[in-house]
Amino acid sequence: MQQGGGYTFTQQPSAIAASRKKTKYRDPNETPTTKTNLMWDKRVARGSTYAAQVLPLNTQTELAFAESEAKKQRKKIASERKRQEEERRKRSNTPDAIEGRKHIEIQTEQYLEELTDKVEENTVDTQTDPMMDRPPTPLFVPFKTGRDTETQIEEGDLFDFDFEVNPVLDTMVGKTLEQAMLEVMQEEELEAMRQQQVEYDQRRKEELMETQRLEAAERRKFEEKERRKQQEVERLAREKETKEKLASRMYAQQFLHNLENRVFARLEDEGWFFDSVEREVETNFFPWLMTRMETEIERRRQARKLMDDLIKAAVVKCQPK
Repeated sequence: MQQGGGYTFTQQPSAIAASRKKTKYRDPNETPTTKTNLMWDKRVARGSTYAAQVLPLNTQTELAFAESEAKKQRKKIASERKRQEEERRKRSNTPDAIEGRKHIEIQTEQYLEELTDKVEENTVDTQTDPMMDRPPTPLFVPFKTGRDTETQIEEGDLFDFDFEVNPVLDTMVGKTLEQAMLEVMQEEELEAMRQQQVEYDQRRKEELMETQRLEAAERRKFEEKERRKQQEVERLAREKETKEKLASRMYAQQFLHNLENRVFARLEDEGWFFDSVEREVETNFFPWLMTRMETEIERRRQARKLMDDLIKAAVVKCQPK
């Protein structure tokens, strides 16, 4: 250290590492000193999350190695399973037990194992070191500062009670009387409001009864009106039905009047009523006669044609050559 100047050191200042010595009490405000820098974590992806992630060369090598190891493990498991299947296939099946006996399972391994239904259990316990909590910090009481002084007040120095109490008593009496009058006025107002409420309820009940009476009268009128309308509709329906029946009866009478003569005349026109001789002549004789006439006419036409041919031949022979 130099006289008349600042302090000097033979070594440059440096940060001192935190002491890892175990303290007697735990600090509730203590924070862990573990490094939690996410920039050094390999699992954190850097860059845009929308772009294709390009893995480093060493990471790609590790992934390829892990994939090859997983493929080898899968091949090993498949070969082991195949070997077990072949051994199970080569092993001869046990025939069924004969009548009166049954098969039981036994151990065929080199080292026998005791089989029980209850799983073996062991009780293990441990005791941690006792850790005392830190006692609460006592309240801070500052040191007393300043100077204490005192004085003596004789009787009658400050005020005279009998003189000073008069204004207070006047105010208290006045406030008490005022409050009493306010309470009386409030009670009278509440009584008036209660009486008004009773009158209002009575008037409302009367209006409600009158409304119900009017509604009942209106309901009776409406029901009577609907009943009269229904009766009128039924009456009109009966009248319409009666008119339709009367019109049908008159139409039937007009239609059936002289119906027999018209039916027989129409049947006779259509040929349902005929003379047997006339029908025999029309259906049998006339067709036979027409057929015979056509035959005779055809025979005469053939004879005439043959005669014409003979005459033409004779004329041809008589002509000079």
